[in-house]
Amino acid sequence: MASSSAPLVIVGASYAGVQLAAAARELGFDAPIVLLGDEPHAPYQRPPLSKGLLAGKTGVDQLALRGPDFYAGQGIDLRLGVRAMALDLAAQRVRLADGSHLGYGWLALATGARCRPLPVPGTDLQGVHQLRTLDDALAVQQALGRCTRACVIGGGFIGLEVAAALTTAGAQVTVIESQARLLARSFPASMSDYVAAAHRRRGVALELDRGVRALQGSQGRVEAVLLDDGRRLDCDLVVLGIGVLPNVELAQEAGIECAGGILVDALGRTGAPNVLAAGDVANMAQPPFPGGPARMRLESIQAANDGARAAASVLVGRPQPLGAVPWFWSEQHDLKFQMAGLPAADDAVVLRGDMDSDRFTLFYLRDGAVAAAHSVNRPAEHMLARKLIAQRAHIPSEALADPAADLKPYSIPRPAG
Repeated sequence: MASSSAPLVIVGASYAGVQLAAAARELGFDAPIVLLGDEPHAPYQRPPLSKGLLAGKTGVDQLALRGPDFYAGQGIDLRLGVRAMALDLAAQRVRLADGSHLGYGWLALATGARCRPLPVPGTDLQGVHQLRTLDDALAVQQALGRCTRACVIGGGFIGLEVAAALTTAGAQVTVIESQARLLARSFPASMSDYVAAAHRRRGVALELDRGVRALQGSQGRVEAVLLDDGRRLDCDLVVLGIGVLPNVELAQEAGIECAGGILVDALGRTGAPNVLAAGDVANMAQPPFPGGPARMRLESIQAANDGARAAASVLVGRPQPLGAVPWFWSEQHDLKFQMAGLPAADDAVVLRGDMDSDRFTLFYLRDGAVAAAHSVNRPAEHMLARKLIAQRAHIPSEALADPAADLKPYSIPRPAG
Protein backbone atom coordinates (compact mmCIF):
# COMPACT_ATOMS: atom_id res chain seq x y z
CA MET A 1 0.00 0.00 0.00
CA ALA A 2 1.27 3.48 -0.84
CA SER A 3 2.57 5.64 1.99
CA SER A 4 -0.15 7.90 3.42
CA SER A 5 2.24 10.87 3.20
CA ALA A 6 2.90 10.40 -0.53
CA PRO A 7 0.70 12.76 -2.54
CA LEU A 8 -2.26 12.11 -4.72
CA VAL A 9 -1.16 13.45 -8.11
CA ILE A 10 -4.00 14.35 -10.47
CA VAL A 11 -3.05 14.87 -14.11
CA GLY A 12 -5.65 17.15 -15.66
CA ALA A 13 -7.34 20.18 -14.11
CA SER A 14 -10.80 20.30 -15.65
CA TYR A 15 -14.08 18.98 -14.23
CA ALA A 16 -12.97 15.46 -13.30
CA GLY A 17 -9.61 16.53 -11.88
CA VAL A 18 -11.02 19.35 -9.78
CA GLN A 19 -13.99 17.25 -8.59
CA LEU A 20 -11.69 14.37 -7.64
CA ALA A 21 -9.53 16.68 -5.53
CA ALA A 22 -12.56 18.34 -3.92
CA ALA A 23 -14.36 15.04 -3.23
CA ALA A 24 -11.19 13.48 -1.77
CA ARG A 25 -10.94 16.32 0.76
CA GLU A 26 -14.67 16.18 1.47
CA LEU A 27 -14.37 12.46 2.26
CA GLY A 28 -11.43 13.04 4.62
CA PHE A 29 -8.39 12.23 2.45
CA ASP A 30 -5.56 13.99 4.28
CA ALA A 31 -2.43 13.32 2.19
CA PRO A 32 -1.05 16.10 -0.04
CA ILE A 33 -2.85 16.64 -3.35
CA VAL A 34 -1.06 17.98 -6.45
CA LEU A 35 -3.31 19.01 -9.35
CA LEU A 36 -1.51 19.45 -12.69
CA GLY A 37 -3.06 21.53 -15.46
CA ASP A 38 -1.28 21.97 -18.79
CA GLU A 39 -3.18 25.18 -19.65
CA PRO A 40 -2.12 28.54 -18.18
CA HIS A 41 -5.69 29.28 -17.01
CA ALA A 42 -7.15 28.30 -13.65
CA PRO A 43 -9.73 25.50 -14.06
CA TYR A 44 -12.78 26.83 -15.90
CA GLN A 45 -16.26 25.83 -17.10
CA ARG A 46 -16.36 24.46 -20.63
CA PRO A 47 -20.08 24.60 -21.62
CA PRO A 48 -20.15 28.43 -21.90
CA LEU A 49 -17.29 28.31 -24.42
CA SER A 50 -19.64 27.18 -27.20
CA LYS A 51 -22.66 29.03 -25.82
CA GLY A 52 -22.60 32.16 -23.65
CA LEU A 53 -19.00 33.22 -24.28
CA LEU A 54 -19.39 33.21 -28.07
CA ALA A 55 -22.79 34.89 -27.86
CA GLY A 56 -21.36 37.62 -25.60
CA LYS A 57 -23.57 36.66 -22.64
CA THR A 58 -20.78 35.25 -20.47
CA GLY A 59 -17.50 36.97 -19.57
CA VAL A 60 -14.18 35.21 -19.02
CA ASP A 61 -14.32 36.34 -15.38
CA GLN A 62 -17.47 34.22 -14.90
CA LEU A 63 -15.90 30.93 -16.01
CA ALA A 64 -13.92 29.81 -12.93
CA LEU A 65 -14.81 26.31 -11.70
CA ARG A 66 -13.91 27.26 -8.13
CA GLY A 67 -13.20 30.52 -6.36
CA PRO A 68 -9.59 31.76 -6.16
CA ASP A 69 -9.21 30.74 -2.49
CA PHE A 70 -10.58 27.22 -2.88
CA TYR A 71 -7.37 25.40 -3.78
CA ALA A 72 -5.20 26.88 -1.04
CA GLY A 73 -8.03 26.52 1.46
CA GLN A 74 -8.36 22.80 0.68
CA GLY A 75 -4.61 22.17 0.65
CA ILE A 76 -4.61 21.46 -3.09
CA ASP A 77 -1.35 22.35 -4.82
CA LEU A 78 -2.63 23.62 -8.19
CA ARG A 79 0.18 23.83 -10.76
CA LEU A 80 -0.77 25.49 -14.05
CA GLY A 81 1.10 25.26 -17.36
CA VAL A 82 2.63 21.95 -16.27
CA ARG A 83 2.53 18.99 -18.65
CA ALA A 84 3.01 15.37 -17.59
CA MET A 85 5.20 13.55 -20.14
CA ALA A 86 5.54 9.97 -18.88
CA LEU A 87 4.54 7.64 -16.04
CA ASP A 88 6.87 5.28 -14.20
CA LEU A 89 4.43 2.88 -12.56
CA ALA A 90 7.12 0.80 -10.85
CA ALA A 91 8.72 3.80 -9.15
CA GLN A 92 5.34 5.55 -8.70
CA ARG A 93 6.38 8.84 -10.25
CA VAL A 94 5.43 11.18 -13.08
CA ARG A 95 7.98 12.81 -15.38
CA LEU A 96 7.14 16.44 -16.14
CA ALA A 97 7.98 18.50 -19.23
CA ASP A 98 10.85 20.27 -17.46
CA GLY A 99 12.54 16.92 -16.79
CA SER A 100 11.70 16.79 -13.08
CA HIS A 101 9.85 13.91 -11.44
CA LEU A 102 6.92 13.91 -9.06
CA GLY A 103 6.34 10.91 -6.80
CA TYR A 104 2.86 9.74 -5.94
CA GLY A 105 1.03 7.47 -3.54
CA TRP A 106 -2.06 7.58 -5.72
CA LEU A 107 -2.25 8.79 -9.31
CA ALA A 108 -5.43 9.95 -11.05
CA LEU A 109 -5.54 10.48 -14.82
CA ALA A 110 -8.10 13.11 -15.85
CA THR A 111 -6.40 13.94 -19.13
CA GLY A 112 -9.65 14.58 -21.02
CA ALA A 113 -9.90 14.61 -24.79
CA ARG A 114 -8.80 16.69 -27.77
CA CYS A 115 -10.53 17.70 -30.98
CA ARG A 116 -10.54 15.12 -33.74
CA PRO A 117 -8.61 16.55 -36.72
CA LEU A 118 -10.25 16.93 -40.12
CA PRO A 119 -8.04 15.02 -42.61
CA VAL A 120 -8.36 17.35 -45.62
CA PRO A 121 -6.12 20.05 -47.13
CA GLY A 122 -6.43 23.59 -45.84
CA THR A 123 -7.04 23.10 -42.12
CA ASP A 124 -3.92 25.19 -41.39
CA LEU A 125 -5.39 28.31 -43.05
CA GLN A 126 -6.11 31.38 -40.93
CA GLY A 127 -9.77 31.57 -40.01
CA VAL A 128 -10.02 27.81 -39.39
CA HIS A 129 -10.69 27.02 -35.73
CA GLN A 130 -11.54 24.20 -33.39
CA LEU A 131 -13.32 24.65 -30.08
CA ARG A 132 -12.21 22.79 -27.00
CA THR A 133 -10.26 25.18 -24.78
CA LEU A 134 -10.72 28.74 -23.53
CA ASP A 135 -8.03 29.93 -25.93
CA ASP A 136 -9.90 28.25 -28.81
CA ALA A 137 -13.12 30.02 -27.84
CA LEU A 138 -11.43 33.41 -27.46
CA ALA A 139 -9.89 33.00 -30.93
CA VAL A 140 -13.32 32.26 -32.46
CA GLN A 141 -14.84 35.17 -30.54
CA GLN A 142 -12.17 37.50 -31.87
CA ALA A 143 -12.71 36.23 -35.44
CA LEU A 144 -16.44 36.92 -35.16
CA GLY A 145 -15.82 40.65 -35.37
CA ARG A 146 -14.76 40.37 -39.02
CA CYS A 147 -16.90 37.39 -40.00
CA THR A 148 -20.01 37.49 -42.19
CA ARG A 149 -20.26 33.89 -43.41
CA ALA A 150 -19.24 30.88 -41.35
CA CYS A 151 -19.15 27.15 -41.98
CA VAL A 152 -19.38 24.74 -39.05
CA ILE A 153 -18.16 21.27 -39.95
CA GLY A 154 -19.92 18.73 -37.75
CA GLY A 155 -23.57 18.53 -36.71
CA GLY A 156 -23.09 17.19 -33.19
CA PHE A 157 -23.82 19.11 -29.99
CA ILE A 158 -20.72 21.31 -30.09
CA GLY A 159 -21.16 22.12 -33.78
CA LEU A 160 -24.82 23.04 -33.32
CA GLU A 161 -24.14 25.12 -30.21
CA VAL A 162 -21.44 27.02 -32.10
CA ALA A 163 -23.77 27.47 -35.09
CA ALA A 164 -26.44 28.93 -32.80
CA ALA A 165 -23.96 31.29 -31.11
CA LEU A 166 -22.51 32.48 -34.43
CA THR A 167 -26.02 33.09 -35.78
CA THR A 168 -26.89 35.11 -32.67
CA ALA A 169 -23.72 37.15 -33.28
CA GLY A 170 -24.96 38.04 -36.77
CA ALA A 171 -23.08 35.60 -39.00
CA GLN A 172 -24.64 33.66 -41.86
CA VAL A 173 -23.99 30.04 -40.83
CA THR A 174 -23.94 26.73 -42.71
CA VAL A 175 -23.55 23.43 -40.83
CA ILE A 176 -21.99 20.59 -42.84
CA GLU A 177 -22.69 17.08 -41.50
CA SER A 178 -21.43 13.85 -43.05
CA GLN A 179 -24.32 11.79 -41.64
CA ALA A 180 -27.77 11.86 -43.23
CA ARG A 181 -29.18 13.51 -40.10
CA LEU A 182 -28.02 15.67 -37.18
CA LEU A 183 -27.04 14.11 -33.84
CA ALA A 184 -27.43 10.63 -35.29
CA ARG A 185 -25.39 9.04 -32.47
CA SER A 186 -27.55 10.56 -29.74
CA PHE A 187 -31.07 11.07 -31.10
CA PRO A 188 -33.70 9.01 -32.93
CA ALA A 189 -34.83 10.24 -36.34
CA SER A 190 -37.81 12.17 -34.98
CA MET A 191 -35.58 14.28 -32.70
CA SER A 192 -32.98 14.74 -35.45
CA ASP A 193 -35.71 16.04 -37.75
CA TYR A 194 -36.97 18.39 -35.05
CA VAL A 195 -33.48 19.80 -34.41
CA ALA A 196 -32.86 20.32 -38.14
CA ALA A 197 -36.17 22.16 -38.58
CA ALA A 198 -35.51 24.27 -35.47
CA HIS A 199 -32.12 25.41 -36.76
CA ARG A 200 -33.43 26.14 -40.25
CA ARG A 201 -36.26 28.25 -38.79
CA ARG A 202 -33.64 30.28 -36.93
CA GLY A 203 -31.60 30.98 -40.05
CA VAL A 204 -28.99 28.19 -40.07
CA ALA A 205 -28.40 26.44 -43.43
CA LEU A 206 -27.77 22.69 -43.26
CA GLU A 207 -25.78 20.49 -45.65
CA LEU A 208 -26.55 16.90 -44.57
CA ASP A 209 -24.98 13.71 -45.91
CA ARG A 210 -22.13 15.83 -47.26
CA GLY A 211 -18.38 15.34 -46.95
CA VAL A 212 -15.65 17.98 -47.16
CA ARG A 213 -12.89 17.61 -49.77
CA ALA A 214 -10.81 20.65 -48.83
CA LEU A 215 -10.73 24.06 -47.22
CA GLN A 216 -9.65 26.65 -49.76
CA GLY A 217 -8.18 30.12 -49.44
CA SER A 218 -5.73 32.69 -50.66
CA GLN A 219 -2.94 34.61 -48.95
CA GLY A 220 -3.09 32.11 -46.10
CA ARG A 221 -6.72 32.83 -45.16
CA VAL A 222 -9.74 30.55 -45.60
CA GLU A 223 -12.28 31.60 -48.24
CA ALA A 224 -14.37 28.51 -48.96
CA VAL A 225 -15.25 24.93 -48.12
CA LEU A 226 -15.16 22.50 -51.07
CA LEU A 227 -17.84 19.82 -50.65
CA ASP A 228 -17.66 16.25 -51.94
CA ASP A 229 -20.28 17.04 -54.63
CA GLY A 230 -18.00 19.73 -56.08
CA ARG A 231 -19.88 22.74 -54.71
CA ARG A 232 -17.93 25.55 -53.08
CA LEU A 233 -19.36 27.33 -50.02
CA ASP A 234 -17.82 30.79 -49.58
CA CYS A 235 -16.96 31.69 -45.98
CA ASP A 236 -14.51 33.70 -43.91
CA LEU A 237 -14.66 31.51 -40.78
CA VAL A 238 -14.62 27.73 -40.34
CA VAL A 239 -15.16 25.94 -37.03
CA LEU A 240 -14.38 22.22 -36.87
CA GLY A 241 -16.60 20.17 -34.57
CA ILE A 242 -16.29 16.53 -35.64
CA GLY A 243 -15.85 14.99 -32.22
CA VAL A 244 -12.96 14.28 -29.88
CA LEU A 245 -10.25 11.71 -29.22
CA PRO A 246 -9.49 10.65 -25.62
CA ASN A 247 -5.99 11.57 -24.41
CA VAL A 248 -4.87 8.04 -23.58
CA GLU A 249 -1.21 8.36 -24.58
CA LEU A 250 0.24 8.73 -21.05
CA ALA A 251 -1.62 5.65 -19.88
CA GLN A 252 -1.01 3.62 -23.02
CA GLU A 253 2.74 4.25 -23.06
CA ALA A 254 2.91 3.16 -19.42
CA GLY A 255 1.19 -0.14 -20.26
CA ILE A 256 -2.22 0.68 -18.75
CA GLU A 257 -4.99 -1.04 -20.70
CA CYS A 258 -6.91 1.26 -23.05
CA ALA A 259 -9.69 0.66 -25.57
CA GLY A 260 -11.69 3.69 -26.67
CA GLY A 261 -10.39 5.39 -23.52
CA ILE A 262 -8.62 4.23 -20.36
CA LEU A 263 -10.43 1.11 -19.16
CA VAL A 264 -11.70 1.52 -15.59
CA ASP A 265 -14.21 -0.24 -13.35
CA ALA A 266 -17.26 1.47 -11.77
CA LEU A 267 -14.91 2.98 -9.17
CA GLY A 268 -12.51 4.51 -11.68
CA ARG A 269 -9.75 1.96 -10.99
CA THR A 270 -7.42 1.11 -13.88
CA GLY A 271 -5.56 -2.17 -14.19
CA ALA A 272 -2.45 -0.56 -12.61
CA PRO A 273 -1.99 -0.42 -8.84
CA ASN A 274 -2.94 2.92 -7.25
CA VAL A 275 -3.88 4.48 -10.60
CA LEU A 276 -7.36 5.89 -11.16
CA ALA A 277 -8.93 7.60 -14.18
CA ALA A 278 -12.02 9.79 -14.58
CA GLY A 279 -13.68 12.18 -16.99
CA ASP A 280 -13.71 12.20 -20.79
CA VAL A 281 -10.67 9.91 -20.99
CA ALA A 282 -12.23 7.08 -18.93
CA ASN A 283 -14.07 4.16 -20.54
CA MET A 284 -16.00 3.28 -17.40
CA ALA A 285 -17.98 0.21 -16.38
CA GLN A 286 -21.64 1.25 -16.11
CA PRO A 287 -24.26 0.33 -13.51
CA PRO A 288 -26.37 -2.63 -14.66
CA PHE A 289 -29.46 -1.47 -16.56
CA PRO A 290 -31.65 -3.58 -18.87
CA GLY A 291 -30.44 -3.06 -22.42
CA GLY A 292 -27.73 -0.62 -21.29
CA PRO A 293 -24.03 -0.80 -22.21
CA ALA A 294 -21.63 -2.68 -19.94
CA ARG A 295 -19.15 0.19 -20.24
CA MET A 296 -18.80 3.44 -22.11
CA ARG A 297 -16.94 6.73 -22.31
CA LEU A 298 -19.39 9.52 -21.53
CA GLU A 299 -18.42 13.06 -22.53
CA SER A 300 -20.41 15.09 -20.01
CA ILE A 301 -19.85 17.17 -16.90
CA GLN A 302 -22.16 14.95 -14.91
CA ALA A 303 -20.26 11.81 -15.91
CA ALA A 304 -16.94 13.51 -15.07
CA ASN A 305 -18.17 14.61 -11.65
CA ASP A 306 -19.84 11.29 -10.79
CA GLY A 307 -16.84 9.27 -11.97
CA ALA A 308 -14.49 11.51 -9.98
CA ARG A 309 -16.57 11.09 -6.80
CA ALA A 310 -16.49 7.30 -7.25
CA ALA A 311 -12.71 7.40 -7.67
CA ALA A 312 -12.31 9.64 -4.60
CA SER A 313 -14.20 7.08 -2.50
CA VAL A 314 -11.46 4.54 -3.28
CA LEU A 315 -8.82 6.85 -1.78
CA VAL A 316 -10.45 6.75 1.65
CA GLY A 317 -11.29 3.04 1.61
CA ARG A 318 -15.06 3.55 1.41
CA PRO A 319 -15.85 2.55 -2.18
CA GLN A 320 -19.06 4.02 -3.63
CA PRO A 321 -19.43 2.75 -7.21
CA LEU A 322 -20.92 4.87 -9.96
CA GLY A 323 -24.70 4.57 -9.81
CA ALA A 324 -26.31 7.77 -11.08
CA VAL A 325 -28.60 8.02 -14.10
CA PRO A 326 -26.53 9.73 -16.83
CA TRP A 327 -27.82 13.09 -17.97
CA PHE A 328 -26.67 15.78 -20.39
CA TRP A 329 -27.78 19.18 -21.63
CA SER A 330 -27.28 21.54 -24.55
CA GLU A 331 -28.37 25.09 -25.35
CA GLN A 332 -29.00 26.02 -28.98
CA HIS A 333 -30.69 29.33 -29.82
CA ASP A 334 -33.63 29.63 -27.37
CA LEU A 335 -33.84 25.85 -26.92
CA LYS A 336 -32.64 23.99 -23.83
CA PHE A 337 -32.19 20.28 -24.52
CA GLN A 338 -31.97 18.01 -21.47
CA MET A 339 -31.31 14.31 -21.93
CA ALA A 340 -31.54 11.62 -19.25
CA GLY A 341 -30.67 7.95 -19.58
CA LEU A 342 -29.39 6.19 -22.70
CA PRO A 343 -32.04 5.31 -25.29
CA ALA A 344 -31.71 2.16 -27.40
CA ALA A 345 -32.75 1.76 -31.03
CA ASP A 346 -35.67 -0.58 -30.25
CA ASP A 347 -37.16 1.41 -27.33
CA ALA A 348 -40.82 2.40 -27.64
CA VAL A 349 -41.07 6.20 -27.95
CA VAL A 350 -43.87 8.28 -26.41
CA LEU A 351 -44.25 12.03 -27.10
CA ARG A 352 -45.52 14.24 -24.26
CA GLY A 353 -46.40 17.72 -25.48
CA ASP A 354 -46.20 19.33 -28.91
CA MET A 355 -42.94 19.46 -30.87
CA ASP A 356 -44.12 22.53 -32.80
CA SER A 357 -44.38 24.46 -29.51
CA ASP A 358 -40.67 23.87 -28.69
CA ARG A 359 -41.81 22.48 -25.30
CA PHE A 360 -42.04 18.69 -25.08
CA THR A 361 -40.48 15.47 -23.80
CA LEU A 362 -39.84 12.21 -25.64
CA PHE A 363 -39.94 9.25 -23.25
CA TYR A 364 -38.25 5.95 -24.18
CA LEU A 365 -39.71 2.74 -22.78
CA ARG A 366 -37.76 -0.50 -22.51
CA ASP A 367 -39.65 -3.62 -21.40
CA GLY A 368 -42.42 -1.26 -20.30
CA ALA A 369 -40.16 0.83 -18.01
CA VAL A 370 -38.94 4.40 -18.54
CA ALA A 371 -35.32 4.03 -19.75
CA ALA A 372 -34.54 7.51 -21.12
CA ALA A 373 -36.07 10.92 -21.84
CA HIS A 374 -35.23 13.85 -24.08
CA SER A 375 -36.77 17.18 -23.05
CA VAL A 376 -36.89 20.55 -24.81
CA ASN A 377 -37.62 23.58 -22.64
CA ARG A 378 -39.21 21.36 -19.97
CA PRO A 379 -36.70 21.46 -17.04
CA ALA A 380 -39.13 20.25 -14.37
CA GLU A 381 -40.10 17.28 -16.55
CA HIS A 382 -36.41 16.47 -17.08
CA MET A 383 -35.80 16.37 -13.31
CA LEU A 384 -38.82 14.10 -12.87
CA ALA A 385 -37.66 11.89 -15.76
CA ARG A 386 -34.36 11.25 -13.99
CA LYS A 387 -36.28 9.92 -10.97
CA LEU A 388 -38.55 7.81 -13.16
CA ILE A 389 -35.53 6.26 -14.90
CA ALA A 390 -33.81 5.54 -11.57
CA GLN A 391 -37.02 3.83 -10.38
CA ARG A 392 -37.45 1.98 -13.68
CA ALA A 393 -41.02 3.20 -13.42
CA HIS A 394 -43.72 1.43 -15.41
CA ILE A 395 -46.16 4.07 -16.66
CA PRO A 396 -49.02 3.50 -19.12
CA SER A 397 -48.21 5.11 -22.47
CA GLU A 398 -51.45 7.08 -22.43
CA ALA A 399 -50.46 8.72 -19.10
CA LEU A 400 -47.00 9.56 -20.42
CA ALA A 401 -48.50 11.09 -23.55
CA ASP A 402 -51.02 13.24 -21.61
CA PRO A 403 -49.43 16.54 -20.46
CA ALA A 404 -52.20 16.89 -17.87
CA ALA A 405 -51.47 13.51 -16.24
CA ASP A 406 -49.52 13.65 -12.96
CA LEU A 407 -46.39 11.49 -13.24
CA LYS A 408 -44.97 12.30 -9.80
CA PRO A 409 -46.57 9.32 -8.00
CA TYR A 410 -44.64 7.00 -10.34
CA SER A 411 -41.33 8.49 -9.13
CA ILE A 412 -41.88 7.47 -5.49
CA PRO A 413 -39.56 4.55 -4.54
CA ARG A 414 -41.40 1.27 -4.28
CA PRO A 415 -41.10 -0.64 -1.00
CA ALA A 416 -38.67 -3.57 -1.15
CA GLY A 417 -40.02 -7.07 -1.36
